[in-house]
Amino acid sequence: MGRARSGRSDLPWAIIDTSAYVDAWEGKVGISLLEQAVQGLVVRQAAVVLSELRRGARTPAAMQLVRSLRATAKVIWAPAADDWWEAGRLVLELGDAQGWEVQKRREFQNDALIALTARRHGAAVVTSNGADFRLLARAVRYRLIAL
Repeated sequence: MGRARSGRSDLPWAIIDTSAYVDAWEGKVGISLLEQAVQGLVVRQAAVVLSELRRGARTPAAMQLVRSLRATAKVIWAPAADDWWEAGRLVLELGDAQGWEVQKRREFQNDALIALTARRHGAAVVTSNGADFRLLARAVRYRLIAL
């Protein structure tokens, strides 16, 4: 598990989280750091990440970046019905333990869906939102690469 099984590659899979893309595009994290983090990995786009990026694209340049990312995606991984079910449990349990308000729980649900999608595919999650994804990594077994 954790290895690609297609005829093209035997490299591990990775999903780049929304925060990593945005921080790289805005210069908060160097593009070279993101490139190093995914070196040797087969990057797959997550439907949740693409949706978050599209929702946040406020300028024509940002929208073009997101459209380009979507257009060049060879494969897009979406959460399965079981991922949604499990995300509800994670948001409830972790949110209660952390004392989160409703808004934080809503935001965290997408992170849970990304982590669960990664786990299902044996993929790592590359993120600059280390705190939430570290919390998820304790509850969901997947590989985390924090920038």
